[in-house]
Amino acid sequence: MNELLLSPPSRKPALSGDAALALLHDATEAIVVVNDKNDIIFFNTGAEKLWGYTQGEVLGHNVRMLVPDFVWHEHDGHVAHNRETDASTIIGISREIIFENKHGDYITGELTLSSSPVGPKGAKYYLASIKAVTEENHRKKLLDLQNTVFQSLSTEMQIQDVADLVCREVENFVPNTVAILVLIGEDHRLHVLSGPGLPRRYAGALENVTLSDADIMALSNDLDEAATVVWDSYKSLGVSLGLHHCWASAIKAGNGKISGIFALFSRNLNKTSDWPQKVVAGCVPFCSVLIEQYDARHHISQLANYDPLTGFLNRTAIHKVLKTLVGKPGDNHFAVLMLNLDRFRDINDALGHANGDDFLKAVAIRIKSLCRSHYILSRAGGDEFVIILPDTKAANATAFAETLIAGMEEPIEIGGNFLAASVSVGISMFPENGPDSESLIGHAEAAMRLAKKEARGTFRVATPEDHAAAQDRLVLGSALRESLAKGLLNLHYQPQIEAKTGELYGVEALSRWHHPHLGNIFPSRFIAVAEDTGQIEAIGAWCLEEACRQIVAWDRDGVMIPAVSVNLSAGHFRKRQLPEMISNLLTRFGIAPKRLTVEITESVMMDENKDTMDVLNAIRALDVGLSMDDFGTGYSSLSRLTRLPLTEIKIDRSFIMNLEHDANAQAVTTAVIGIGNRLGMTVVTEGVETEAQYELLESLHCDVMQGYLFAKPMAPKDLEAWFRQPRKIMPAMRKALGKKQAPGQPKSK
Repeated sequence: MNELLLSPPSRKPALSGDAALALLHDATEAIVVVNDKNDIIFFNTGAEKLWGYTQGEVLGHNVRMLVPDFVWHEHDGHVAHNRETDASTIIGISREIIFENKHGDYITGELTLSSSPVGPKGAKYYLASIKAVTEENHRKKLLDLQNTVFQSLSTEMQIQDVADLVCREVENFVPNTVAILVLIGEDHRLHVLSGPGLPRRYAGALENVTLSDADIMALSNDLDEAATVVWDSYKSLGVSLGLHHCWASAIKAGNGKISGIFALFSRNLNKTSDWPQKVVAGCVPFCSVLIEQYDARHHISQLANYDPLTGFLNRTAIHKVLKTLVGKPGDNHFAVLMLNLDRFRDINDALGHANGDDFLKAVAIRIKSLCRSHYILSRAGGDEFVIILPDTKAANATAFAETLIAGMEEPIEIGGNFLAASVSVGISMFPENGPDSESLIGHAEAAMRLAKKEARGTFRVATPEDHAAAQDRLVLGSALRESLAKGLLNLHYQPQIEAKTGELYGVEALSRWHHPHLGNIFPSRFIAVAEDTGQIEAIGAWCLEEACRQIVAWDRDGVMIPAVSVNLSAGHFRKRQLPEMISNLLTRFGIAPKRLTVEITESVMMDENKDTMDVLNAIRALDVGLSMDDFGTGYSSLSRLTRLPLTEIKIDRSFIMNLEHDANAQAVTTAVIGIGNRLGMTVVTEGVETEAQYELLESLHCDVMQGYLFAKPMAPKDLEAWFRQPRKIMPAMRKALGKKQAPGQPKSK
């Protein structure tokens, strides 16, 4: 040892070797000296206190006995590297270390290591000075961890990741341990939120635990009772997995609820100091905040992904599930079922929305009872539900649909009423019906709509033709929206001629669409797409404004068009703003109300809704005409007809096609003309193409005719040219006119 205390040859020692040794021996810090063979040759009083060994127990032994097992490989490697190269990151640097004392306690210390060549051969000796870390240092570590947790919670960092961070940091504080954070749910069931180092079998055992009310009360009274829950009952299992001790504390939320448990398990056979329990207790406050954040985010997730009424996934969440299923590798097949309740609106209207909600909840329970546990359930909105059947082929999906429809027929009691839940079901299959969630949901919905249209209370399976139609709607719908925004639609106008005089009665405005890439799109095609995509009302509003603008332009150019008829969808007449919109247009363009006629469909006629009737009456109050379009093609009610404020009826062209040869068509046409005349309405017949049809209709006293016999639909400029030319006059007209031409009109030919 005295060799270490020799001064360089050029200087005289300030102290004798014995005096220096005495100073080192009595120093409060632990001093350990190791020779070139890694044997301990000096161990002072401070070291005896720190490690709990006497000098006699350590001198002459390899220094490895003072180093914990889990850092042996690191320790030996660092020392060997320094001896061979003199390059080191361990010499002359103060750093914190963890070591194990004689009693098995892990102790933290601050190490400073120096080295010096000794003797003629320059053998390298090491002197280690270790200062025990105080309790204050431990508290600072916990405070730093707490700050890290709070900062992490204020970011977008996942709660799971924050919990893992806590467990790993605590395991660094107390080496050779396993930290876990356990949640206690509303049902008192345990859920391991984090335990990166916990053996899977032990975690599985804890996940099966459901606490009793007595257990919760015991934890509330004494937080340290947590060790009984997570350790005492599973000690044998823990020991078999290499766990030997446990420190635990229950976590109490701000509202007094026991929300979780934080625990620390030791792999050390010897019982350590009370430092682990202090670590656990120090972690409890910020673990409580962490769990509160977890609950809050979980609640937000519930609101974002689950339907509050039924507890099923909502529409957003079901798309996420479908995206995951579509992305699964291998030969993947599954079915998507879209359910819609038949006549649910009647239940709401008859029993009120509260009972309607109760009915939806009861339906959801019934659906769940008919489904297998791995089926995925969603309420897509309103009275629509989605069921996903994983790993299912079409035959099994249709069999389940039949079971579902039959199972829903048993009446459900709501508010003292027994109601049968009839459902219409659409089925789409992956991969047959699309590569993504939108396609699958869209095809299932289209199939469901078809079932409702053809036979309520049945199911339909989406077909490739449905897929093509859906693609057509998608492409045309997008193009139509763009064309409408850019003003690419236009109106053509077909003249309407008074049957007796040949004079111009008015024109009907008809939408036309020429797309720069898709070409001319037939009205029957794009109007259907507009109805399916919700653009029909925008087209109707545009038609009204464009017709008014054209009337003004014709007036300016001396083309006097008595009236323009504009078709509107049924949806327009459910909006109370429609009369005001029409009134504003008339005022804005300075047009007399009688020069505008609004055409309604029979679906509007059959709508008993008070709002619809109020809108129709308000339009007539403006003195704007109201025409019943395509009368006789639907389910018209004559009694309903008498209550509507109509000014004209239009007979559909389907009755005129075989009018000369079909007695039934003649009978219906005669009846409609007679009804219209008796009700004081103008009767307009569409599709008149031959003189024979004209003669027959005129003999039946039809008021106005429209068809290719007189003119086809024309662009505004073409209509202007037609207006200025002589018109076709039929014999009956010539007779009525007395062979005289009205003043200001073009000569007849």
